[in-house]
Amino acid sequence: MRRSTITKGIAGLVALGVVAWGGTVTYLEHFDHAGAPQLPASSPTRHDPIAMTAFAAFQEVRCDYCHTRNADLPFYFKLPLANQIMSRDLEQGQRHFEFAPIIEAFQQGKPPSVEQLSRIEEVIVQNRMPPAAYLTMHPHAHLDEKQRADILKWVRDQRERYYASSDVAPGFRGEVLQPIPETIAVDWKKAELGRTLFFDKQLSGNGQLNCASCHGLNKGGVDNQTTATGINGQTGPINVPTVYNSVFNIGQFWNGRAKDLAEQAAGPVMNPLEMGSHDWASVADRVRAEPGYADQFTAIYGSDDITKNTVTDAIAEYEKTLITPDSRFDLYLKGKADAITAQEKRGYERFKAIGCSGCHSGVAVGGDAYEILGLEGPYFEDRHTKLTAVDDGRFAFTNNPSDRERFKVPNLRNVELTGPWFHDGSAKTLDAAVRAMARYETPDHDITEQDVTDIVAFLKTLTGKYQGIPLKDVPADAPLRGAQAN
Repeated sequence: MRRSTITKGIAGLVALGVVAWGGTVTYLEHFDHAGAPQLPASSPTRHDPIAMTAFAAFQEVRCDYCHTRNADLPFYFKLPLANQIMSRDLEQGQRHFEFAPIIEAFQQGKPPSVEQLSRIEEVIVQNRMPPAAYLTMHPHAHLDEKQRADILKWVRDQRERYYASSDVAPGFRGEVLQPIPETIAVDWKKAELGRTLFFDKQLSGNGQLNCASCHGLNKGGVDNQTTATGINGQTGPINVPTVYNSVFNIGQFWNGRAKDLAEQAAGPVMNPLEMGSHDWASVADRVRAEPGYADQFTAIYGSDDITKNTVTDAIAEYEKTLITPDSRFDLYLKGKADAITAQEKRGYERFKAIGCSGCHSGVAVGGDAYEILGLEGPYFEDRHTKLTAVDDGRFAFTNNPSDRERFKVPNLRNVELTGPWFHDGSAKTLDAAVRAMARYETPDHDITEQDVTDIVAFLKTLTGKYQGIPLKDVPADAPLRGAQAN
């Protein structure tokens, strides 16, 4: 009889717990729906059925709880023990991905960025969100197959409408990667002046270095050193990013501290570890003394006013010409099915499935976002015994704690030529770079050797041409053909 009483007592407690859980779940479902992001009556999204179905799925999931700041969270987030556990989840959620820009894009009827779309696609394809612990209290937030398909359809639709290259094949208009355009708008006379300045050693403090010293046109736009060597043989603290396709970058330098190419061009000239000039007045005097410069500046800028602004403006215009279209992969995206091999196609599919394309997207296969190095693993703890200032990433520039260890995603065009890789130059082979990125940036930490081999094979299809010349054959002093044609 005592055992029966105990059994009944336990059953009663279980039943009470189920009732309590059911009541809590019902309350939370109402709370979730009542506080979900809404569209203003004037939002163009209301007239876009594809976007509306995706927005409805996001409303149901409530990604904004963990991926926006100052969200009105459910009551259990405020409970003492739960708050301690979930505070870290909130911090990591906001650090990994900001959802507020997505809500704003829906509300304004504008597209999210290329990288934001690719991150969403990655998570949905891998079925990683929402997490299981969240679903125990919010079972209604489980994305069914239709909802996931609705979101992916919206992602592809946004790409097709806003980001597809003009010459991409119809079947690839919604693809995460797009061909580099054959040309972009350039002032060729200004670019020709910029080319001359790019190769002019008078911009350096000792007259021995130029922009090409670190950004060799015959070296994939880099110097192939772990970190840069500057004036008087000094070693810099960081790896040289490629100058090729830098026009497509969201910002310049690894931490994005330069907003555009002109601002970037100014940095190394005055950097005491790089070109080592002391002031722009001295640089202008040295340039002005060179025959022909005064006439060129007058023809372009209306006077021979040689200043930081005019010098860097011209260099930036030249760097806009450094695009590398017509890689084998570009030809594949344009409809030439046999432009890449079966192995290279497998590599591309694995590149997407593992999650590499979540950051490396768009025409440059990167460069259009900032991401944490060590998103899914302890990169710095595993690979460095002592951290330096450059390891802080954007934090050194913004002082925003969420930017610590966040770097501009490097573009992967011509990546087989740009090693050593990463901001610290720690990856000495492309195979090692792929393994490390899978280990530290994706949930698929230990990919197979076959995956590594296939992805590397795919990456090598991204090597393009500069002004019609295969990049491997471009000379160090490649002429500017566009300027001659104009």
